Amino acid sequence: QVQLVESGGGLVQPGGSLRLSCAASGSIFSINAMGWHRQAPGKERELVATVTSALTTHYADSVKGRFTISRDDAQNEVYLQMNSLKPEDTAVYYCIFQQVVGTSEYEYWGQGTQVTVSS
Repeated sequence: QVQLVESGGGLVQPGGSLRLSCAASGSIFSINAMGWHRQAPGKERELVATVTSALTTHYADSVKGRFTISRDDAQNEVYLQMNSLKPEDTAVYYCIFQQVVGTSEYEYWGQGTQVTVSS
């Protein structure tokens, strides 16, 4: 099993910044993609950003130019730097790791961290 622990959420004013971190522990063999999703109240969970093992990144249109995803494979961690935050970025943010073991692919989710953007 793989456990993910997120940190870095909180309350920030519009225009501010936050940096989310997610650390993995447990039975880690070969992490493929890492990413962040978010879910706002009353809305479906949506993809925010992903980064592959080749360091290819993908962002939702709503966060392009404001958010940056990065990873540290030595530490089994993924980060999300969020700048120019807007009230509509308010959501619970979840990290996700994808791991390949043999011929099987597994997904692991963190418990979520709350980000609130409000004045």
